[in-house]
Amino acid sequence: MDKLDLGWIGTGVMGRSMCFHLINAGHKVFIYNRTMEKAEDLVNEGAVWCETPAEVAKNSGIVFSIVGFPSDVEEVILGSQGVLSGTEADSIIVDMTTSEPKLAAKISNAAKEKNVRTLDAPVSGGDQGARDGTLAIMVGGDRAAYDRVLPLFKIMGENIAYLGEAGAGQHTKMSNQILIASTMIGVVESLLYAYYAGLNLNEVIDVIGKGAASSWSINNLGRRIVKGDFNPGFFIKHFIKDMGIALDEAKRMNLSLPGLAMAHQFYISATAMGYENLGTQGLYKVFQNMNTDALS
Repeated sequence: MDKLDLGWIGTGVMGRSMCFHLINAGHKVFIYNRTMEKAEDLVNEGAVWCETPAEVAKNSGIVFSIVGFPSDVEEVILGSQGVLSGTEADSIIVDMTTSEPKLAAKISNAAKEKNVRTLDAPVSGGDQGARDGTLAIMVGGDRAAYDRVLPLFKIMGENIAYLGEAGAGQHTKMSNQILIASTMIGVVESLLYAYYAGLNLNEVIDVIGKGAASSWSINNLGRRIVKGDFNPGFFIKHFIKDMGIALDEAKRMNLSLPGLAMAHQFYISATAMGYENLGTQGLYKVFQNMNTDALS
């Protein structure tokens, strides 16, 4: 595809690697991050630093954002110095943050007033998927914008799908997070059981990771647990945010999700224990502590 002038906002655990892929593909990228130091390596690779999201938008036909919380999304896109304030007609805004479906719709409606198209395109695959360019990307919003951005999505991910109108990408990501939440309970309980039974945990994963119990979580995060690696591929504090959004949406739909509610409470316990900045596999520490207390 033609080399484009692109915008990128958010250079955290995943955003940094995703942006690198676009730079390495030959695109000129204008970037903004709340903390400039976290974008220095991207600038060294050729990205152009901007002082505000609006400045990013003024230099870019397509602007991507991946930040922390819905409030951050609203600020960087709809704020007084946000992306929308600097965009021109026929531009595209792509928010890849896991955020609220209703906010995706709000952004879409505001953008239409300026003849700007939007996509909500949250991702799954963690830090490893971001580094490898193998993310799953779930997209809602303007179909013509999706077709235009798809070649760029393919630089960052492998499993890419258009799901429907604004908010559909976020709803799909909620389904993803609901599944992961309960799966992580199974992962940590399975490994704790194997540990207390005196088994070699890597050998256990070798077997159960290829059978009916196979999941991305056991094969990737399970290995990190065995190594004692609780660094964040995805922060616990952000996962709690995601589960909260899913529970709010479920309440709005008059839908009961007791499994999600239970997993949410376990992760709240992780925060109470000071683990909010660990990766989601840090749930293992919560269960480990519960069992240590029971034995003492």
